[in-house]
Amino acid sequence: MEVVDEGVPVPDREGRAGPGAGSVHIRDVNRPLTRQAILIAAVTVLVDAFTFTHSTGSPAFPAGWRWAMLAAVIVVDAGLAGAPRLSGVVAAAQAAVRVVGTLSCPEAVPPPALNSAGMLISAYRAGAWLDRWPAVASLLFLVAGTLASPILGQARFPSGLLLLAPMAGALLPWLVGRYTTARRAYIAELEQRAEREQEQARQSLAAAIAQERAGIARDLHDVISHHVSAIGVHAGVARLRAAAAPGAGDLAESLTAVETSSRAAMLDLRRLLDVLHGDPPGEDSQPGLDNLPELLDSLRAVGLRARVTVHGVPAPLPGSLDIAVYRVVQEMLTNALRHGAGGVAEVELRHDPRSLTVTTSNLLGGQAPAWPDSPHRGLQGIRRRAAVFSGSTSYGPAPDGRTWTTTATFPVSPS
Repeated sequence: MEVVDEGVPVPDREGRAGPGAGSVHIRDVNRPLTRQAILIAAVTVLVDAFTFTHSTGSPAFPAGWRWAMLAAVIVVDAGLAGAPRLSGVVAAAQAAVRVVGTLSCPEAVPPPALNSAGMLISAYRAGAWLDRWPAVASLLFLVAGTLASPILGQARFPSGLLLLAPMAGALLPWLVGRYTTARRAYIAELEQRAEREQEQARQSLAAAIAQERAGIARDLHDVISHHVSAIGVHAGVARLRAAAAPGAGDLAESLTAVETSSRAAMLDLRRLLDVLHGDPPGEDSQPGLDNLPELLDSLRAVGLRARVTVHGVPAPLPGSLDIAVYRVVQEMLTNALRHGAGGVAEVELRHDPRSLTVTTSNLLGGQAPAWPDSPHRGLQGIRRRAAVFSGSTSYGPAPDGRTWTTTATFPVSPS
């Protein structure tokens, strides 16, 4: 029995199950087939009963015989509503009613139309639902039934009708049933072949992506990580030498910041390499809002102080959104460090039931500000990260012309 799910909750990516997580529908496809079979059987009973009653209305047919044969026709036609696996039994019963009705017909009276519609439907069902040999056996029963009237009956039929009757009344609907089954099997094979081709295409795409990720990982490791590591080593050596030189405290502090930043960059590179290689991430593989204190400490070491203000009650965020918000704050403060006048950068986190808004503001430096149509990569990165989560961004100088403000809003699903 084929089943399609209906009304059963499906867990979402966070492992929760509920109305918003998605659902599928369960439907038993046997029910419509059963209803159709009952409808076909009912119509067949009406057609055969009306035809038989109309053709046996003369006094030549005894009332007892008419009622007995009418009951037999109704019973075998009602069997068409049964299970498909019983199609052979129904076909044999239809043929038996035809033969018995013809043999028991009053003498010197042509046999009436008994169950012509039932014979046609039985032949189709036997051809469509039964395997080869049961289907062939059912066809032979039905052929024998269609030959009962011209051979055993009292009527005179042209000789050509001996072949026409079984062909039209049994063989043709049986062949249509076989064709329907073959067509259904052919369509199923085409669907399976298409699914196999789609699966192969997905596997090929996954392999190509994995190969490309491996190439990017090699480039990161062979080029960028080596240079960043060298920067850290040289900064450490220069710091040690500056520490021994008189009056070089500021230089040593700056070199310490360079060394710290290079180590942080190396840590991020290792995380990216793990992701590109497909290694399972660890608990600290990607930073989130809980890591803001470390970020502020690293920026303070290079001369930018940041003050964080939180409004509302913080709620747990999905892992991907938590990482994205952290990266946005990191990029905002990096822009403040590069293009601002230093001093204190204000960071505001506003938690609402349906959104999280991040705002940073800092004094403008001597450089011209980056307007919304500027190709500045940092602002573009903030826009892209927010757009992934259907968020919005805004940035620009404040009305006083001395402060630069950047805002990113992320929708949050209520828990």
